[in-house]
Amino acid sequence: MRIMIAAAGSRGDVAPYTGLGAELSRAGHDVALAATDTFAPLVRDAGLEFRGLPADTGTRGGGTGRRELMRTAAAFVTELGRGFAEAVDKGTDLLLLSATTAPLGWHLTEATGTPSIGVYLQPTAPTGDFPPVVTGSRSLGRLANRATGRFALRMADRVYEPAVAQLRRDLSLPPVSPSEMRRRQERADWPVLHGFSTALVPRPSDWRSGLRVAGNWWPHHASTARLPTEIEDFLSAGPRPVLVGFGSMASGDGERLSEIAVRALRRAGLRGILQAGSAGLAAEGDDVLTIGDVPHALLFPRLAAVVHHGGAGTSAAALRAAVPAVTVPVTADQPFWAARLAALGAATDPIPFRSLTAERLADSLGRAVKQQAYSRAAARAAKHMATEDGAGRTLGTIRQLTDG
Repeated sequence: MRIMIAAAGSRGDVAPYTGLGAELSRAGHDVALAATDTFAPLVRDAGLEFRGLPADTGTRGGGTGRRELMRTAAAFVTELGRGFAEAVDKGTDLLLLSATTAPLGWHLTEATGTPSIGVYLQPTAPTGDFPPVVTGSRSLGRLANRATGRFALRMADRVYEPAVAQLRRDLSLPPVSPSEMRRRQERADWPVLHGFSTALVPRPSDWRSGLRVAGNWWPHHASTARLPTEIEDFLSAGPRPVLVGFGSMASGDGERLSEIAVRALRRAGLRGILQAGSAGLAAEGDDVLTIGDVPHALLFPRLAAVVHHGGAGTSAAALRAAVPAVTVPVTADQPFWAARLAALGAATDPIPFRSLTAERLADSLGRAVKQQAYSRAAARAAKHMATEDGAGRTLGTIRQLTDG
């Protein structure tokens, strides 16, 4: 089949689909991944065809307030909608839609008759088990969790209204609101596969039958990939270090965060690796190394702990490597994943980004590294994750649905 995966957002919103796409390609499918231009090298390195989507992800590292996030998201989605239809080839047999692209992709499905499946990295459907991932981490009770879950979807639909209206005009479809289209998908039990582990989020029992948890899709890296020599040299020069990185978050905060990280590491008596990321972390010294992007799967198993922002992909990668974490969530779904890691016992209690100090970080690091309970909990989760085959289950579901 000719399969197109559509994903949009930051690196963590796109990278997992390179691994999924590579697995589908190995199974004999012709796979294209549509994403914004920044990720063209990532997609092509996985051996997939790249299709460009017309939005700029650069604005996503900005403000973290709820209103500012809504404004940024609306601008991003409107831009994304403008060229979305053009990315889909007439010969596409199946669309795989991320949570960000599904509210646009549904209209293409209607216009072209191309079947589609959701491939989500977050649990977005309302449930009594937990509140919506974008509102934080504290349960409000089953009824209130479901109610706030429905409210969060209504807010998301509002973000998509201008883009959907324009897209339906471009596709010569009669007007339909994003909320009405979502209700149609729910009534039809539209299938959604979720690319996270049941170690972190067990499948809610009150979900409709079409919502399934597949297990993680891991970012692609070549089987011949190795860590750069300077990293290998640093790793072998002393005890296991701690990685500190904020991914695509906290741009412009690099100097302050680097200083906090180095002071905390030295206070805790630990060696450290700073991953530059969007924040631009950097430091020098015999006990600290600054690096760029390297595959988590190669580096994380060699570490004593990971300090990270609580993104879905980094949270899963640390668990998979059986390494304890100290989370510093910044925004969006990060407090949710950070709280999940802490509840598992594989991470210390989250330190909110605005409350981060060298003293708090040193204290949490000391506990994460020295108290064996954290690494034992991470190892239990890693064992569970090793039994899950997210890409394989997705492939099986595609076969079931398309053969049926």
